[in-house]
Amino acid sequence: MVEKIAYRMSATVLLVAALAIVAMLVMGLTRADAGSSAAPKQEVAMASADPVVQDTSAIEPVVANPVDIADKLPLSDKFVVKRILQIDEPFVHGYYKWDDEGVPEGELVVTVDLKAESISVFRAGYEIGAAVITFGDSQKPTPTGVFPITQKSKDHVSNIYGSPMPYMLRLTNDGVAIHASDVKWGWGTRGCIGVPLEFARRLFEQAKLGDRVIVTNGKMISIGDAIL
Repeated sequence: MVEKIAYRMSATVLLVAALAIVAMLVMGLTRADAGSSAAPKQEVAMASADPVVQDTSAIEPVVANPVDIADKLPLSDKFVVKRILQIDEPFVHGYYKWDDEGVPEGELVVTVDLKAESISVFRAGYEIGAAVITFGDSQKPTPTGVFPITQKSKDHVSNIYGSPMPYMLRLTNDGVAIHASDVKWGWGTRGCIGVPLEFARRLFEQAKLGDRVIVTNGKMISIGDAIL
């Protein structure tokens, strides 16, 4: 009887042990399957977490090539009148004055006032030249505005009227320019600004392409004013 009980207990222990081993094998296989099925998800997650590199060449703002911005910008409001020439003589047609002695180098700006029939040349804010002018008549008035000097020609002859235009400084494409002329009362031009010959020569020598000419009709300036 005792032998039978011992035999049964041994068989039971063996059976339980066998079942435990089978269970462990089944659980191991299940985990292995679960692990193998999770691997692709992990790869996808890692791939989506990687930084995305885009070709930004098409969306970056295009920066234009640097252009001579100085020519595009208006005159700085720091460019103020520091000196007005002292003129004691009668300011009449044919008269001019030029005095650049001791004036520092700097930006050259020419102002023309049609109402006052006068032209002024400023360098670094100092007036170095002034003269009485002739200008456009009713058929071809002189335009107002800011004009860069686009051409210089010492012995220019008008290809429209055939008349000489010594020391020509072109302002517009349709022929308006500053040039030497007989400046007399009552005389007019076809839109150009006529100045005495010697004044034209001095201005021609100092002016550069791109220097600005400001033409107004009644705009007067004095010391301390900004040339805008």
